[in-house]
Amino acid sequence: MCYNIRMGSAKDIIKETFLKLLEQRPLSQITVKDIVEESGVNRNTFYYHYADLPSLIEDVVMEETEKIISGHHTFDSIESAILKALEFTLEHRRAVMHLYNSNNRDIFNQYFMKISEHVITEYFESLFSGIEISEGDKNLLIHYHTCLAFGQAVDWIRKGMTTDIIGQFERLCELYKGIPEEVIRRASGNL
Repeated sequence: MCYNIRMGSAKDIIKETFLKLLEQRPLSQITVKDIVEESGVNRNTFYYHYADLPSLIEDVVMEETEKIISGHHTFDSIESAILKALEFTLEHRRAVMHLYNSNNRDIFNQYFMKISEHVITEYFESLFSGIEISEGDKNLLIHYHTCLAFGQAVDWIRKGMTTDIIGQFERLCELYKGIPEEVIRRASGNL
């Protein structure tokens, strides 16, 4: 069967098959039976690794989140940080839409917020370098920009990913250029 042909662990094959199926149809139309039939992994193997479909979903989303977070990124612009946060979404548009439109949206939102916070924090930490600014102001700026990036991206997903999100973020960042640095300069003057 498929399992014997493919390389990788059964767990990897289950996740790969799940993503493939999620690209093809809504989550409500995917069952454990579909995954095991498509992958060639037997049902007991599926349940050895996952208690149910929601635990598989959480594992897939968490793994993608950790891939982004574990990589050390240096962002020279806020748009490059945001685009890194959107990487998985852009590569798996249909799967993300199907997950977003499911009862498991909260799992997606939780980890997408975590990714957004990570990349925005890394970007702002580079801006804070060598500047004295209170921890409260640092946290406030990071939180605000995280929510801004998260909100823009989730709104784009909610509207069906029909607009050019990259172009929008690039244009927004052109208009916004220099403002984060100015806000940090003002915050450093308040110490």
